[in-house]
Amino acid sequence: MSTDRTRPAGRRDQGGPRSVPPQRSRRQQPHRPPRPHQWFAERLLAVLSGQRPVHWMLGHTIGEAYDQLAELAPSTPLGSPRGSRPVLRHCRGAQPATGVVEAFASIAAGDRVRAMAFRLEQGPDQRWRCAAVELGGERLTAGAPGPR
Repeated sequence: MSTDRTRPAGRRDQGGPRSVPPQRSRRQQPHRPPRPHQWFAERLLAVLSGQRPVHWMLGHTIGEAYDQLAELAPSTPLGSPRGSRPVLRHCRGAQPATGVVEAFASIAAGDRVRAMAFRLEQGPDQRWRCAAVELGGERLTAGAPGPR
């Protein structure tokens, strides 16, 4: 048995722990959480392409936005006819007023590119919620099919 209390039992080498500085790439950036409009763009894409159920957006919508998504989701307006999975290409947002973000995103699915715009509003609890969604310049309303 060793009398050195810092060395694990059974270790026979004479070297102690060596401090090796962590290697960091010059291009490595600290991890930043996604901005609210980027997070919502991914969620809206998942619902409107049929990858996630519409109830996934419960608590993340206000007003009639959830009802509109519930009617639109079954038609999967952002789904791809050839089965390729749609991806978020770009997403940008602007803050026209305090507690409001208006964002737009481009969605690619196979050889198709679609535009999506949405509005987020921050509630008194500081949580962001989706208030409106538009695709391809046409407002998505309940009962009206999205563009194909």
